[in-house]
Amino acid sequence: MNNEFKTNKYFTIVYLLILGVALGATIYAGAVVAPVTFHSEQWLASEILSRFQEGLIMTQNFVRLGYFILSTMVAIFIYEGYQYKRFNRDLIKTLSTLGVLMSGALFKYFYMNSIIDMQMKGESVVNSKIFENMHKGSEIALILFMIFVVILFVRTLQKELK
Repeated sequence: MNNEFKTNKYFTIVYLLILGVALGATIYAGAVVAPVTFHSEQWLASEILSRFQEGLIMTQNFVRLGYFILSTMVAIFIYEGYQYKRFNRDLIKTLSTLGVLMSGALFKYFYMNSIIDMQMKGESVVNSKIFENMHKGSEIALILFMIFVVILFVRTLQKELK
């Protein structure tokens, strides 16, 4: 590969670390934090929290994850934008970058805000089909975010290890 198209290796290492941590944090939130939070009676020896209260706690975890997702989106935009500007272009990475930006923004700005608004209206709204669909949509957006992050991670490794 021509050296003029080679990206600074430290810049790439930091980028790959950010992608890896974002993927790990997202998986951890869904696979560990959510099941523990929604089964608090197993850890507290009695049912102290209602499902609605557990949901409020879980939402705060995902609000914080949303800030990290936003930071990851900024890092991806900077790194991939820099690559694009240097004519180090790749259709798969370009489409995955757009996918990360769209799914991350949907999760952070549409789904999280909608879920928080519904929770503020009370438990009856949270038990509705509309809330269930909104929650499912947020899960899909987060899964798509993870898939696109994995694609960017693998594709960056493939290109930089040549």
